[in-house]
Amino acid sequence: MRVLRSREPEGVAVLVIENGYVAPVVGAEVASGHVVVESGRITAVGAGPAPDLAGAERIDAAGCLVTPGLVNTHHHLYQWATQGLFQESTLFEWLTGSYRIWAGMDAEVVHGAAAAGLAWLALSGCTTSSDHHYVFPAGRGDLFEAEVLAAREVGLRFQPCRGSMDRGESQGGLPPDEVVEDRDTVLAATAAAIDRFHDPAFDSMLRVSVAPCSPFSVSEGLMLDAAELARARGLRLHTHLAETLDEEELCLRQTGRTPVDYLDELGWLGPDVWFAHAIHLHDKDVRRFAESGTGVAHCPSSNGRLGAGVARVVDLLAAGVPVGLGVDGAASSELTSLAGEMRQALLFQRALHGPAALTARQALELGTLGGARNLGRENEIGSLEPGKLADIAIWRVDGFRDAVADPLCALVFGPTPPLARLLVGGRTVVADGELRTANQEVMARLGVAARDRLLRHESR
Repeated sequence: MRVLRSREPEGVAVLVIENGYVAPVVGAEVASGHVVVESGRITAVGAGPAPDLAGAERIDAAGCLVTPGLVNTHHHLYQWATQGLFQESTLFEWLTGSYRIWAGMDAEVVHGAAAAGLAWLALSGCTTSSDHHYVFPAGRGDLFEAEVLAAREVGLRFQPCRGSMDRGESQGGLPPDEVVEDRDTVLAATAAAIDRFHDPAFDSMLRVSVAPCSPFSVSEGLMLDAAELARARGLRLHTHLAETLDEEELCLRQTGRTPVDYLDELGWLGPDVWFAHAIHLHDKDVRRFAESGTGVAHCPSSNGRLGAGVARVVDLLAAGVPVGLGVDGAASSELTSLAGEMRQALLFQRALHGPAALTARQALELGTLGGARNLGRENEIGSLEPGKLADIAIWRVDGFRDAVADPLCALVFGPTPPLARLLVGGRTVVADGELRTANQEVMARLGVAARDRLLRHESR
């Protein structure tokens, strides 16, 4: 069996970004400053002209905003192939219809969808993405490897979560029986994925997390075993939680407990856990998340598209809960950019709580350092600090955007600015709004081909 652990890509040995507005997230912003990168890591952040370094590539960031690269903490890349369907459905209605289609996916579909989805993320300023893949129809090839290969082609840091479901319709679950696995198969496949792909190194391009789908599609036994496996291997845990009121009603009916109480009883709260959505929380749930260090991936566009509600981001942040952003699967968040989720998060919270609820700088932190905390990588990425990896986004805020007095306001409040450059470990992934690691048009066509292949299978 091949081991596919990606390591830090080769970039320019010394790179200097200068004359830009630098927003490091941690520490003071610099109206005209520089960032120095050496061997894939940030070595200096400061005001004024950059030092004269022999042989350095220099990027003139005049008219630009320099930020950390964005971190996506929840996604379902395979869903790129089923965008635009079930447009007026609730979550459970949308899932019931989608599962029938997803049952036909194979490795070719997953690779094409992941390639398009990751390229789209890169073009919206994302340098690190997680993915939660939990649908594994039998006999359809290595679906997990397929998305790992796509991430390598695009050049993003990747944290795929080996998901699972073992409660089909015949056992009171939501998914059809043909897309669930038995417990032993799940645990063996998850352990194999960890052995083959996980790289714990500081500059790792590929880490694995363990992620049963949700309390209503996974048995109690598998939830317990998955947590035991992850913690024995030093990995992080992820699942969906409290996305809709229907979920709470189902959980109360089946377990006699709310979703958070149920998972708390199973030992599923802690600093090594982050939950997707976490919309319908009680006050005591917010306190337990804060006490335990449990994180939340906030997905405002998907939550709005499905009418699920709005997460209590203001309350979570006030309590000290780690909160990051996620675009969620494209089938419930069509063509959503990660940068756009900063705007959505800000507007949703202000609509509920007033104009001071969330600032542009808080929104940027959600999209960067907050996401890094969810993925357990806050010491490596998420801010522009010496010693951290050179995952950097350079946004054009000149031209029409120059009329906005504050560059952070131009980034978060309005349409997403064009990317002048996106760096992962100092390597250029996007330049002048175009993908440079792979052919952008080919990536787009792979996504269309994945859709056509999947829908052809569903129509048979």
